Amino acid sequence: MRGLTLPARRATGSDGTPGAPAARRTEALLLGLVVVVVLFGYLAVGMATGGAVPDGTAGFALAMCCLAAAPHLALRRYAPDADPLILPVATLLTGLGLVLLHRLDHAYRTPPAAGQQLLWTVIGVAACILTVALLKDYRRLQRYLYVTMAAALVLLIAPALYPGDTYGAKRWVYLGPVSFQPGEFVKVMIAVFFAGYLVVHRDALALTGRRTLGVRLPPGRQLGPIVAIWIASLLVLVLERDLGTSLIFFGLFIVMLYVATGRGSWVVCGALMAVAGAAVVGSTEPHVKGRIEAWLHPFAIFLPPDRRPPGLISDQAAQALFSFGTGGMTGTGLGQGHPELIGFAGRSDFILTTVGEELGLAGLMAVLLLYVLLAERGLRAALLSRDPFGTLLALGLAVALSLQVFVVAAGVTGLMPLTGKALPFLAQGGSSMVANWLLIALLLKVSDHARRGAGTPPDEDDEDDDGGEPAAGPGGTGALLPAQRCRPPS
Repeated sequence: MRGLTLPARRATGSDGTPGAPAARRTEALLLGLVVVVVLFGYLAVGMATGGAVPDGTAGFALAMCCLAAAPHLALRRYAPDADPLILPVATLLTGLGLVLLHRLDHAYRTPPAAGQQLLWTVIGVAACILTVALLKDYRRLQRYLYVTMAAALVLLIAPALYPGDTYGAKRWVYLGPVSFQPGEFVKVMIAVFFAGYLVVHRDALALTGRRTLGVRLPPGRQLGPIVAIWIASLLVLVLERDLGTSLIFFGLFIVMLYVATGRGSWVVCGALMAVAGAAVVGSTEPHVKGRIEAWLHPFAIFLPPDRRPPGLISDQAAQALFSFGTGGMTGTGLGQGHPELIGFAGRSDFILTTVGEELGLAGLMAVLLLYVLLAERGLRAALLSRDPFGTLLALGLAVALSLQVFVVAAGVTGLMPLTGKALPFLAQGGSSMVANWLLIALLLKVSDHARRGAGTPPDEDDEDDDGGEPAAGPGGTGALLPAQRCRPPS
């Protein structure tokens, strides 16, 4: 009977975005294109370095097809309304990273890294699929805010407890034969904590304080969190000599504070505190001071030793600039550059120099635009989210990714001192790969929730998950809290 006919699934969402079937079809087509592009790059490397099709081409093609198909099928089942661009962009960046590492394996005489990175990629994608499948509602994370932050602080400080360092910094924790970088996971954990914390306290942070010299400064009591975060970032910088993690940790908090409260005074305070802390540490800590000298005088390394600035011991900054200059507009071609001149860091943050040398400025801008597109989709999920926690969570994850890309790209190109962080998805590193795929999983869940239009909490007690305080008050003033503005006054 006509009256019992079920309506067809919507073709578009309430915000005009493609509905579930159209979104997943678009995603499938893009993933197919991604596999073709990555496979073409793999063949180009093999032809340039060996003059023939690589022996492992069939296995690599099968692996890329599985890495693209498995999360796509999981999204069809567990997050059918998720943004159709996030997964293809992340898969493309990951595939390009595998191609670049395969190319670098031909340049370095050290043990090959592409096979191990492929294994970590499988683990990262599996972690993404499990998160999408098991995390029914990301708002349940609000129940564990302080547990999350406590675990993040423990992981953040853990590398300082291990003797010795690696390449001048303490970023690794060693558990027998296995090592990992806790800082890669901390960026995801602190984004979760900051989102939940600011949802509860944003009114106090936004509406109180005294106006001084035309700027409304936060009151002393509310200034406490930013001071604590500032001290923690300085401890990381001093004890672990990890400039990159310190910048991401502190910068993420400042950006989320500004978005949640709309107060520029938080940015002013944060900038002043960052400059003051960097000036003190940069003038006293030898490793950080050496990085600053390499940034200010990259070509001084070629002077006689007695004429070099104190602390300058590496030519990586200069070799990176040579690589970018050699690449020109279109590059030398995959497999036809000299990335081995960079040294040991060519597979980490300096993998971007291989892109600039062999793919040129055009290829470098294309890679950076992929990161921009991924961050933009995260910000779009934040704008579409109907609950403040989802808004701030998506924003925090997008900002954390953007900050890491910025500090790496800026350090390699000479815009700021080197940080030593791994470039997300492209650089070698199991911790980075798994953590970034977990970040992608959370962005997919937030975008799925936002595009589906669900606004009710998963259960009744979600309103009192944080020490008896409401998880989302009706009077929020954050600039990116659309649900708060649209909710009728009680």
